[in-house]
Amino acid sequence: MLDISNGKVVRVIFLAREYGPDSWHLRDYISGLNEDEQVSLVAIMWIGRDSFSPDEVDEALATARAERTAPTEDYLSGIPELPDYLEAGLEALGIDVTDAEDRM
Repeated sequence: MLDISNGKVVRVIFLAREYGPDSWHLRDYISGLNEDEQVSLVAIMWIGRDSFSPDEVDEALATARAERTAPTEDYLSGIPELPDYLEAGLEALGIDVTDAEDRM
């Protein structure tokens, strides 16, 4: 089960698109998320990148938690395709973020 709101994922996508995945805006936002939210964000990105299928969300979450060695903001800021992977992950999981996007 994912422990991050759709709005927070959309905010990460927005910040990555607006300022770039290596911006301090994005890094600061991600560092302010709690551990469960950060783990969920990584799992969504991995699903969008096809490292895990949508059916393997529990495995993706467990792996993200187990392999969490560097700060999440450092890991994710090094991925230029981050916003695309997050969008693809949400779509693969059947999560509709239209309302959250409209509020941005």
